[in-house]
Amino acid sequence: MAEHRPCTARNETPLQRADRNFVELLQELRVTQTGVQILFAFLLSLAFTSRFGDLDTVQRVTYVITLLLAVLAAALFTAPAALHRSLFQQGAKPRIVQVSSRLATTGLSVLVFAFSGSVLLVVDVTTGRAGGIAAGAATFLVCVGLWGLLPRLVRRAGLRAEAGGTGETAEEESDRDDVGIPAPLRHTVRQPSGLRGAAAPRETSARHR
Repeated sequence: MAEHRPCTARNETPLQRADRNFVELLQELRVTQTGVQILFAFLLSLAFTSRFGDLDTVQRVTYVITLLLAVLAAALFTAPAALHRSLFQQGAKPRIVQVSSRLATTGLSVLVFAFSGSVLLVVDVTTGRAGGIAAGAATFLVCVGLWGLLPRLVRRAGLRAEAGGTGETAEEESDRDDVGIPAPLRHTVRQPSGLRGAAAPRETSARHR
């Protein structure tokens, strides 16, 4: 029975929260899978072009590694759907969400190298080895910055803003959320500390009278 009680600021049960998180995860995977499908289709068609026979050993190795990375990324991004289908209606939704989140994170890491390898290969063929290495490294840094570094910076900025702006703990904020006080009025209806300290003696003296 305890698992079905509201346990979050949104008044969700653990199962409701798992359902919402899984839907949000699937929406994210749809975005990433589009990029993987485009990249995979490009790499597959590249092997049947007339220029493919002119590739040297390094370029062929780069092509094969990039193709395998694209396949691995696609497999990781589709694994949550297969996992959910295999464990459907078995009461494992919270665990499915946890494992699926790790699979998606791993897939993004693999996709960084697949993007970098594909850019390296194309620029290497068109301009030369030095240009390909530079373009591949730049692609790697951009992906790492946007997918890895930026979320951490945003999270730290949000934590600093909450700590400096409100000076309250997450527990106090969630307690007021349960009461249903609108966000702009929370600080106005909160009783000052001096009045809270004086309320107890006044109540005690009233009882004695």
